[in-house]
Amino acid sequence: MLSFLAEYRSAFEVLGLFDDLISRSIGAGVTALILGFLIAPKLFAKLRALKLSQFFRKKEEVGKLADLHSSKKNTPTMGGFMIYLTVIVGTLLWARPNIYIIALMVIYTALTIIGFMDDYLKVSGRSSRGLGGYYKIFGQALIVFITLTLLLLASESSAVKMRELWIPFFTSPVIKSMPLVVLFLFLFLVLSGSSNAVNLTDGLDGLAIGCTITVASAYGVMAYVAGDETIASTLSISHIPGVGELTVVCAALVGASLAFLWHNAYPAAVFMGDTGSLAIGGLIGGIAFMTHQPFTLIIVGGVFVMEALSVIIQVGSFKTRGKRIFKMSPIHHHFELKGWPETKVVIRFWILSVLFAVGGLMILKLN
Repeated sequence: MLSFLAEYRSAFEVLGLFDDLISRSIGAGVTALILGFLIAPKLFAKLRALKLSQFFRKKEEVGKLADLHSSKKNTPTMGGFMIYLTVIVGTLLWARPNIYIIALMVIYTALTIIGFMDDYLKVSGRSSRGLGGYYKIFGQALIVFITLTLLLLASESSAVKMRELWIPFFTSPVIKSMPLVVLFLFLFLVLSGSSNAVNLTDGLDGLAIGCTITVASAYGVMAYVAGDETIASTLSISHIPGVGELTVVCAALVGASLAFLWHNAYPAAVFMGDTGSLAIGGLIGGIAFMTHQPFTLIIVGGVFVMEALSVIIQVGSFKTRGKRIFKMSPIHHHFELKGWPETKVVIRFWILSVLFAVGGLMILKLN
């Protein structure tokens, strides 16, 4: 929205900053950060007044973990609304609208609604059972269908680019034009996998949002590089005209996440809930897909992948062997039950997240 001011830079040279992608990204990040600090106290107080508190499973279900988290039972949830509002405002103010921005905002908004429905059913029913799995799958499939429709019908350029499949260390697309069915399934796996992985990570104060900051920062760099023809050519990665605007979204997400972390750091005053985690995961997955870096997400989002894999391994082992590999999954609970203080688990996972993000960015150079 504010980028139109660059048209008047002949009168005021400083307005040229609104034409610069890096300057606009910084503006989006600062806007989301400041707005987050402004609206968070009232929003979180309202959630608390409405008694929209997180539901925790009983001791007979989770054992010692119930005692470790007993002090959190009155903590309000659905704090993801703050992140959503600030990201949307930051993006609308500072990004130049194009099909990638529009499609990504559709993904983020739709998943926020699904996450809210899940949270509301849990809170109102005082149960850990929220929105049914089939409803979530249907919702995610519908989101994928709408997203692909937008991307493939918007322009010939976006239609051609979005059907390409790129893999790290290859200097050209492995598949130049994915069949529509394959494209649909691929995007569905990326979005649902990322969304559920972030959701599983959101189990300790500050853990998921801290990792979100490092992942969003890394993908901000990737979006910028993919949108710049010269840099993309130098690094032998896919150049996608217009996708650089997603840098603004990543910056807004970083700013919003920092504001949320202020309140979510141990001991958390609020939880993001599925309203936040499902949507943030989908947002990251969407950025990874549109920048042709979905496989790099396995490295950049290493902590999220680790959390999801621990659940898959645990369930698979118990069903096939009748034995558990971990004391509890996701894996952050395993370390809690081993005696690590919650803050130690979170900070060490943050460190891992930074290392994973750096490792993912190194792939661009190694390409």
